[in-house]
Amino acid sequence: MTAYLLNRLVIGFATLVVASIVVFSILEILPGDPARIMLGMNATEDAVQVVREQLGLNKPMLERYVDWSTGLLTFDLGRSYTYSVPVSELVAERAVVSLPLALMAMLLATAISIPVGIFAASRRGRIGDTLATGAAQVGLAIPNFWFALILIYVFSVWLRLVPAGGFPGWGAGVWPAIKSLLVPALALALSLAAVLTRVTRSALIEVLNEDYIRTARAKGMPRGTVLWRHALPNALIPVLTIVGLQFAFLLAGVIIIENVFYLPGLGRLVLQAITQRDLIVVEGVVMVLIAAVIVINFVVDVSYAIVDPRVRVRR
Repeated sequence: MTAYLLNRLVIGFATLVVASIVVFSILEILPGDPARIMLGMNATEDAVQVVREQLGLNKPMLERYVDWSTGLLTFDLGRSYTYSVPVSELVAERAVVSLPLALMAMLLATAISIPVGIFAASRRGRIGDTLATGAAQVGLAIPNFWFALILIYVFSVWLRLVPAGGFPGWGAGVWPAIKSLLVPALALALSLAAVLTRVTRSALIEVLNEDYIRTARAKGMPRGTVLWRHALPNALIPVLTIVGLQFAFLLAGVIIIENVFYLPGLGRLVLQAITQRDLIVVEGVVMVLIAAVIVINFVVDVSYAIVDPRVRVRR
């Protein structure tokens, strides 16, 4: 188990290094001068050069990458060109919106998909299975921003149960804050629930065809006991992997939803930073999201190895 964990750690660190090189290089070759954008197009060349020197933009690219990557090791993401505050503070302020939103979306998706997947698998080939599979196919085909617009019309315009957008802040109370995130979380969850429903159904059907399941049925074991006690725990192993991977992508996928609902999260921060050519903020947020994906993948690998010892033995 120790060798397995060390192997995953090395792979994760190598991935983070390669990702930092790619992110830094791509953003550096983009056209546009942050200093000139900050001062305006009518600024003099001398003023632009002063700002470039203050921001460290006149240093060689390799030197700037070394300074930036060294700061990442100490959780120093640099200082925003536009806001003149540490990027880590901006990320911390916005993460209190994006992280709860992703968690709520994951909980809603899991609560919807696993029961529906079990229902479809236990009624394979029947009308219930057809309806559940068809609904999952529709959820996969429709983008989440379209779901967001429909949910805004239903819950905000028609029923007037929740606000159409904005975030009051956690200082206004837990319930008002959660209430403002419910509809965005549901919009994020529906597409994910479609994926998890199909995975749960397929995994459970595969397990139900195993020899030990047929043996349990031949011994006269009740159908419900076979399903819930013997088949479902083994079928949830691939579902666990997909849940972990999809949660990592939820953190990155909140960009569109946050802009639809005007939420002050990481998604809006990235969009504003791109518009203002605040590259240090874009680099910092992207690296935080990449690190989150790597950490979650590591946790999923460890959980997978704990649930199924064959994984760590084979690797």
